[in-house]
Amino acid sequence: MRRLITAAALLLAALSVAGSSTAEAAEGAKPPKQHWSFQGVFGTFDRASLQRGFQVYKEVCAACHAVNMLYYRDLMMIGYQDDDVKAIAAQAKTMDGPNDAGEMFERSGRPSDKFVRPFANDNAARASNNGALPVDLSMVVKARVGGPDYVYGLLTGYAQPPAEVKLMEGMNYNLYFPGRQIAMASPLNADGITYQDGTKATVEQMARDVTTFLTWASEPTLEIRKQTGVKVMLFLLIFAGIIYAAKRKVWAAVH
Repeated sequence: MRRLITAAALLLAALSVAGSSTAEAAEGAKPPKQHWSFQGVFGTFDRASLQRGFQVYKEVCAACHAVNMLYYRDLMMIGYQDDDVKAIAAQAKTMDGPNDAGEMFERSGRPSDKFVRPFANDNAARASNNGALPVDLSMVVKARVGGPDYVYGLLTGYAQPPAEVKLMEGMNYNLYFPGRQIAMASPLNADGITYQDGTKATVEQMARDVTTFLTWASEPTLEIRKQTGVKVMLFLLIFAGIIYAAKRKVWAAVH
């Protein structure tokens, strides 16, 4: 009887471990916790990291992924000057019109334009990516469980698959992607870009910078919201003190 109970316990333990491994593979491993300057009540964005992250987005991600909720003028919020924004926008080409002849025409971008999409429509995007539709990155940080930790983990989580894992055709192994098989190949390669500020472009550095930029893209007013919240709390504390002092004054003669 003892042997039977022991065998049953071992079987249950094995099934539990196997189930846990299967669930983890299906959901993807939990990415490690990272420290971000923008976290916490008083957190702010690192402007240098934001600008490096924009450079990574522009030179690497923008070939496939849009950030359709951003305007070029928004870049002034991360430290670019008016002339810089005009130059960045002018590098993009966008369709406008109709003109006096009733025809659409192509022109250089302006600060008032939204970031130009890499593809004219979803069908064109799928046709260029073997049927996969690259996601819009405007809200990707807020849309994913784990937020910036997940995005950073995804970008640094590419690896060779274990011997027992058979990848489907056209898929890549990623530790943190649900199912661990992702259509997007690793977008970042060491020294794949040359940072304008001279920072060494390791995979980890580029992943951290572009994650910071995408976090800002998902909520450009995050710092304003936090500052407003702190001001409101200070006002309420002072107001509560004034109310308390007034109450003490009004009821001072009442015992």
